[in-house]
Amino acid sequence: MSAELIREHIREIVDFPKPGIRFRDITPLLGNSSAFQAAVEAMAEPFMGLGIDVVAAAEARGFIFAAPLALSLNAGFTPIRKPGKLPYDRKSLRYELEYGSDELEMHTDGVSPGQRVLLVDDLLATGGTMGACCRLLEQSQVEIVGCCFLIHLTALGGHQRLSPYRSHSVLRFDD
Repeated sequence: MSAELIREHIREIVDFPKPGIRFRDITPLLGNSSAFQAAVEAMAEPFMGLGIDVVAAAEARGFIFAAPLALSLNAGFTPIRKPGKLPYDRKSLRYELEYGSDELEMHTDGVSPGQRVLLVDDLLATGGTMGACCRLLEQSQVEIVGCCFLIHLTALGGHQRLSPYRSHSVLRFDD
């Protein structure tokens, strides 16, 4: 029932941000407390009791789910951001995208060696950003317990890029 409630609050917008794209808009879900709570619970459930110390997420929509997920798992939260957004000592990772490159940063004290970390984002597409988040966190010698998503666009193959990490998605879209 919760998957149905969540799915009915995901709006599809055709040809956004460009022709041929079917954008999955989570705004209606966020505006409905029952659907939003169901989404957070469905994301947390597979990771309950696994001793998660920190939930990490890349900006910006990942933050929306990561913070309440961290509270559900009795864990801390650390943000992973674009360059120039974090005020303290940072470590960074530059990574390649399909058309160019990008960079992510996190505070050097955002995680500690040996901590068990869960990575979260709203959507898994190609897996490029989440793969970079994994590599950035690996620099801190943490144990990545898994990668968690509300939505997985299966046709884009992102789960393959995240191997060997455990990956969990609440909803799958094959188109």
